[in-house]
Formats: sequence, C-alpha cells, structure tokens
Amino acid sequence: MTVAASGARGTASVRRPKAWWARIPGPVVDGLVVAVAVADVLFSLDDSSGVTQALAALACLALVARRRLPLAVFLLTLPASLMLDIVFAPIAALFTLAERSRDRRLLTVCALLLALAGAAPWPLDLLPAHERTWTAVYFFYTLATAVAPVLMGQLVQTRRDLRRRLVEIEEAREHERLLHSQAVLARERAQLAREMHDVVSHQVSLIAVQAGALQVAATDPDFKEGARTIRALSVDTLDELRHMVALLRASGGRATELTPQPTLADLRKLVTTSGIDVTLTGELPRDIGTPAQRALYRTVQEALTNVRKHAPGACAAVRLWHEPGAFGVTVTNTPPTRPSLPLPGSRQGLIGLAERAELLGGAFESGATGGGGYRVTLRIPADGDT
Repeated sequence: MTVAASGARGTASVRRPKAWWARIPGPVVDGLVVAVAVADVLFSLDDSSGVTQALAALACLALVARRRLPLAVFLLTLPASLMLDIVFAPIAALFTLAERSRDRRLLTVCALLLALAGAAPWPLDLLPAHERTWTAVYFFYTLATAVAPVLMGQLVQTRRDLRRRLVEIEEAREHERLLHSQAVLARERAQLAREMHDVVSHQVSLIAVQAGALQVAATDPDFKEGARTIRALSVDTLDELRHMVALLRASGGRATELTPQPTLADLRKLVTTSGIDVTLTGELPRDIGTPAQRALYRTVQEALTNVRKHAPGACAAVRLWHEPGAFGVTVTNTPPTRPSLPLPGSRQGLIGLAERAELLGGAFESGATGGGGYRVTLRIPADGDT
C-alpha cells in the first residue's frame, strides 16, 4: 500500500524573495525622488518669476502623492515643465501613471502633452517668432523621451501581472497535488476498511461465537466466567472495529459522526472486564480535559492487554495520582505465575502511548520492576490536558 502523504508537497507556494530595491521603504523612495526633482529644478530656475518658482515647488512636492493620485500629479508637473527646462519631475510622474494605468489612450495623450510642454517656447507669445523646424524637431525628440517612461511603466506593470499569475498557477498546482494526495489517501483508507471488515471483523466474530458456545456448555464456574469475559471483550472489540471501519470509509467527510470516545468514567468498567485480578486506587480531578482522559484510558487499556498477553496469572494495580502541576496513572503488574503463550507483538502499542504523551506535553515510561514485574507510567502536566 502506498503512502499518500508522500505525494503532498505542501500547500504553501514557493515565492522568490524580492529584489533589494523593492525592499526599500516607500517614504525613503519618495524622499529621494523629491530630492532629485528639487535638484533638477534648481539647475533651471535662474531668474524665474515667483509664479514659476511656486509651480516648480508644487510639482516637486506633488511627487509624494504620485502613487495615490498619479494622473493629478502628472498634470501638476506640466506647468513647471512648460516654464522651465526640467525633466525629472514630469518623467517620474508619467512613469508612475504608466505603471498603474491600463488605459493606453490616456497614456498616449499624456506623452503628447509632456512633449508639447517640453517643446513649446515660453512665453507662448514667442511661438510665432520661433523657428518652426527646430520646434518640430525638438517636439519629436521630447516625445521620444516621454515614450520611454510610458514603456518602462507598462513593462513593470506587465512584470507584476506575470508574477501574480505565476503565483496563482503555483497555488493551483499545489491545490491539485493536495486533491490528488487526498484521493489516494481515500482509496487506501477504503481498502484498509475492506480488509478490516472482511478479515479482522470476521475472525473476531468467530471468537465471540465460540466463546458464547463455551459459556453455555461450560459447567465449571471459573471456566464459564472466562468464556464470558472472552465473549464480552470480543463484542467490545467488534464495536470498536465497526467504528474504525466507518471512520475510514468516511475519509474525513461529514457523513459519519464520531462515536463517543472513552473517558475516565469508563475506566472502572475496563478494569472489571479485563479478565485479570486488578485493583484500582486513587482519584483524579474532574476538570481534566477530554484528550487527557482518553490518553489515561488508553494507557490503562494497553497495559492490561499486555498483562493478559505476556504475564498470565499476574495481578495488576492501577493507581491514579495527581500532584502540584501534574497528574497521571501508573499500572504495575506482578510476575507471571504460569508460562505465557507465544503471541505476536511489535511494541506499537507502547510507541502509540508515548506519542499520545508527547502530544499532551507529558512523558511516558515503561520498564521491568525489580521483582520481575512490569510498570508503565503516564505523566501529564496540568496545563497540557486540553
């Protein structure tokens, strides 16, 4: 059977780190842009009038808002571009507009306006006396200059769109991988459910039937009680198997609700139906969380199962305890009084108990005692019972 989890590569998209210039804070970039624009204006002021200086200052300061109001900022830079021989402020504003706008006609008109503002003489009443040929040449030269920031802005916009599209494609691929792994997992769970239903449940049902027949036919009271215990355990095992089969077939869907999980309230029944001599002592606080109660129950269940398998005739003691900051359970059994039958064992039960303890932030210990018995202990911190 394949492992479906190996097919999932994670749902988080792999994103490339930003370039160094993209990591510069926005206010720092705005400050640099305004500083360069002011320097460009200072080289062109000479003996300009107060109105010209005011319009130039407005064009430089407006660059701070070029990301929020790109078109308005660009229009505010045109008067200063007409009156002064400045380049940086209108080009920076036009680049920002081209980076954010998808209206090609608007960008064309803005480029033409910038070319007209740069080529027209100031004052405008000098236009008739100005040589028309050089005016036309300078217009096309300025137009070529104005087209450059438009093309660069559109290139940045396209690059940003492509990056966003690549991220969307990668996320879609990751989602497809996740769906594929979930489908493989669902098939494996369905196959496992069929195997459990067809093989394990059938064999446990035969054990329950045979134990019931032995209980009816037995005359010895001890033999009759043993058969009754076997039958009761087989029935309980069948119930848990049916629940597991239903859960596996549900594959995480909402069609099947989980049956109630065992808690500390079921611990006494577990002890009395274990088929061995067990004493239960101690108490635990009533406000223990459900995950912790389930871990305590499974620890006692696994320990008593191991006593039945590996220590026939032994007695067991289950002690519930709590102390400041922690609580838990300790199960200790005496040495076996008769040889045990060879039964398969992989220690997966103890490994599972250790994993339960780790999930709750606790600790699990198991090992032989000095007198030839065995002891398991589950310790859970008081703040890990949720």
